[in-house]
Amino acid sequence: MVSLKNLTYTELERFVLERGWQRYRAYQLAAWLYKHLPDSFDDFTNLPKGVRKWLGERFLLYSLEVVERQISTDGTQKFLFRTKDGNFVESVLIPDKDRLTLCISTQVGCRMGCRFCLTGNQGFKRNLSCAEIVDQILVVQKHIPERLTNIVIMGMGEPLDNYENTLKAISIITDPRCIALSYRKVTLSTVGLIPQLERLLAQGPKVTLSVSLNAPNPSKRAEIMPVERGYPIKRVISLLSRYCKRWRKPPTFEYVLLRGFNDSLEDAAELADLLKGIRCKINLIPFNPWEGSSFERPLEEDVLAFQEYLIERNFSVFVRKSRGRDILAACGQLRWKYQR
Repeated sequence: MVSLKNLTYTELERFVLERGWQRYRAYQLAAWLYKHLPDSFDDFTNLPKGVRKWLGERFLLYSLEVVERQISTDGTQKFLFRTKDGNFVESVLIPDKDRLTLCISTQVGCRMGCRFCLTGNQGFKRNLSCAEIVDQILVVQKHIPERLTNIVIMGMGEPLDNYENTLKAISIITDPRCIALSYRKVTLSTVGLIPQLERLLAQGPKVTLSVSLNAPNPSKRAEIMPVERGYPIKRVISLLSRYCKRWRKPPTFEYVLLRGFNDSLEDAAELADLLKGIRCKINLIPFNPWEGSSFERPLEEDVLAFQEYLIERNFSVFVRKSRGRDILAACGQLRWKYQR
């Protein structure tokens, strides 16, 4: 059985018309699928009973089921989902003062192989379907009373390595007839796959972009991120600089601080030189250790010194606060536990 959530709204309209139904049935279907969060197709009370029965016999309502839900003392929640073929994927809910953000995944595992990332060290199994990406949002929304305000596509996997399904999911997330979040509330994180990134920058959608940088020196970056050998960060930055004026929000560069590897003031100086003249934000992320990793969390004073140096060079720099450290909140940890 397949899911109607693999269809954008335009495709849903085509689906309806091909069956000889009135066009407005697409609006009714979308309203139930994305806004009312039903438990079964029987709940679609604005559809004839015969249509509801026909849909229930042919289509999945949800492509994921919750296997485990962990809640941290700081309010962070991690959801582990099982797919219909028995794989596991994670989402993390992050509450803040004025926002409620869900971090979602796009792949089962990841093939980018970043050495500091537990997901990357688990290998790649497959891409998630559009429905599986979207259902992370909808299933979590069914479990919480508050409405989600922000979506960050930076969980398991490289979103641009699953380009078509990720872009279809963004269409559903931002369509006012579906989930109806603003593009400004959606962030996509990438290691910098240049062909897909250039396509995204040229065609949209204009979501907020976040680039995983992690080392300003090419040889250092290649040591922890194999993607550097094929798509150098300098080419990624050059590409971003050509397009960023067209986009409403400047890109963010994510920088995972690894103790004794990329957290010195020399690294900060090299990073400042690399990003000189680019309107951007920098997020510093102290490494969240996981069992078996060869890296350690940086010292607090080194993190602050790194931030202070960049601020003095006129960059907007933020240190991402570690959340959910009393649960398995690092990307891939809960899935790893179940696989073991």
